[in-house]
Amino acid sequence: MPGTARHDREMAIQAKRNLSKTTDPVERLRLQCLARGSAGIKGLGRVFRIMDDDNSRTLDFKEFVKGLNDYAMMIDKEEAQEIFRIFDKDGSGTIDFDEFLVTLRPPMSKARKEIIMQAFRKLDKTGDGVITIEDLRGVYNAKHHPKYQNGDWTEDQVFRAFLDNFDSPYDKDGKVTTEEFMNYYAGVSASIDTDVYFIIMMKNAWKL
Repeated sequence: MPGTARHDREMAIQAKRNLSKTTDPVERLRLQCLARGSAGIKGLGRVFRIMDDDNSRTLDFKEFVKGLNDYAMMIDKEEAQEIFRIFDKDGSGTIDFDEFLVTLRPPMSKARKEIIMQAFRKLDKTGDGVITIEDLRGVYNAKHHPKYQNGDWTEDQVFRAFLDNFDSPYDKDGKVTTEEFMNYYAGVSASIDTDVYFIIMMKNAWKL
């Protein structure tokens, strides 16, 4: 399906390899996330969101470090301080974690972002900006899935497993937002060199 398992493995291997070569703290954090596969950055986002008790969508340094530790990121305090300083542009002592996640996401060209959004819109049948099991019914055929064919899974279980691909590894809620979809594909995109190949892969995967 979404061009993933093989790209995920390649990307994780590539990320681990690059980690030993890079000294840039933000790049090191990005690579540690990517070493966990396409959902790595999104998973870190979820950890931060859970910690944001007051829904301010910002984190202070203590929360930031706790989030990194909870997600088992190998980053020492000095490195964490350096990353925090880079993101705390106005020196307020807090960082906006949406901005943080967007910066952490591997950069993508406009063409790639557009094709990802096309796929999202095709899946989001209800047009509410979230993909759910209901959305998938007419778009994704569960009956070809081997576990459906041998009677292990119901149609809904197939859909749920499909959504779990894009959902964060630590907080699977069966809903996929635009941001999660984009973060996921930013991970896949990091392992694909050319726009042309990425676009072909997306078109084939989603029949766009």
